[in-house]
Amino acid sequence: MKTKAVRLYGENDVRLEEFELRPITDGEILIKVISDSVCMSTYKTIRQGAKHLRVPENIAEHPVIVGHEFCAEIVEVGDKWKEKFAVGEKVALPPVLSYLGGNQTVGYSFDHIGGAATYAIVYEHILDNDFLMKLNSDSFFKGSLIEPASCVIRGYKASLHLDEDYKPMMGIKPNGKVAILAGCGPMGLVAIDIALHGSVKPAMVVVTDIDQARLDRAAAIFSSEKAAEVGIKLVFANTTDKDELMEISGGTGFDDVFVYAPVPAVVELGDAILAFDGSLNFFAGPIDKQFSAKFNFYNVHYAQHHVTGTSGSTPQDMRDIVELIGENRLDPSVMITHIGGLDATIDTTVNLPSIPGGKKLIYNHIELPLTALADFAKLSEKDDRFRVLDQLVKEHKGLWCAEAEKYLLNNF
Repeated sequence: MKTKAVRLYGENDVRLEEFELRPITDGEILIKVISDSVCMSTYKTIRQGAKHLRVPENIAEHPVIVGHEFCAEIVEVGDKWKEKFAVGEKVALPPVLSYLGGNQTVGYSFDHIGGAATYAIVYEHILDNDFLMKLNSDSFFKGSLIEPASCVIRGYKASLHLDEDYKPMMGIKPNGKVAILAGCGPMGLVAIDIALHGSVKPAMVVVTDIDQARLDRAAAIFSSEKAAEVGIKLVFANTTDKDELMEISGGTGFDDVFVYAPVPAVVELGDAILAFDGSLNFFAGPIDKQFSAKFNFYNVHYAQHHVTGTSGSTPQDMRDIVELIGENRLDPSVMITHIGGLDATIDTTVNLPSIPGGKKLIYNHIELPLTALADFAKLSEKDDRFRVLDQLVKEHKGLWCAEAEKYLLNNF
């Protein structure tokens, strides 16, 4: 059968093309990919081509399908899996196939599966290792956001502290103080949500950003008053000033600092505001392999400061996010600011750093230029379908929702 997909051939060489997808074997599953969230990691992959550690060297002859934050519907099941999977089920999967023992990753390494495709093949080894996850969800977009949200929770789990016997304790400090620096982008918004509604509760969460519009949107989504009801002091601050942040912390500094921008000054600010036994998590992956920043090693020795970094997530992280979403404790729709069709994927991805807003969600079976949710009202002057979408989004505090997704898929 035919599939249409965005494929990587080399550095800055990415193409949307239709090609024949081979029949599945008895040990494979055919999926219809409904939605795929565009990730900054894909932008970096396109910039680097075969130089990227997850991309094979022979992509010029054997291009790979990009995209790894996707949600799909099963359309055909090989005989081996008919007792476990059924046509029509929603599925997602962890992209990093750790069981292969290297860097092979969906969206970077394979020619038959990736998020930026209309149809794809789930290989037998993925199924054998239980990496294909079923979703009980009212929408596909939530499935596309499980992977990025799981990367955030992985960062939370990687925070490091020491007990009185100097034994390591993983995770943010209970009843501690959390700072999320440059934290009003899409991943930062999830970090706020997890801090407020995750299994370990801090006493204080301080979020900084130098983009006032992003800061205002975050403050509108996450109410400081509601946070106070569950015992968390939530503060939003447009600042890069160490003294101001130390004052907000009450002079103690922060137990857990998350850096969400690959900027040396932000890393150094995070280092400067760490409390005793504080942990800094560098979440934002840089493109520059020589990226570096100053870190106070006097405090590493005498103040027990720690630095950690995480990239990607595990299947268990994804299951944890599925549970949080299922319990309505986490709403990943806070990440989405734009939608588009498969035809918008390439322009969106290669220009991602310069496009304002949060997550860009692609629906692979429609044609639609990348469109901001905030522009629906204006677009409705020429296309009445956007009037309906605008109304549905406004009914959900300006956030993308299951009702809007259903209307989009039925009418575009």
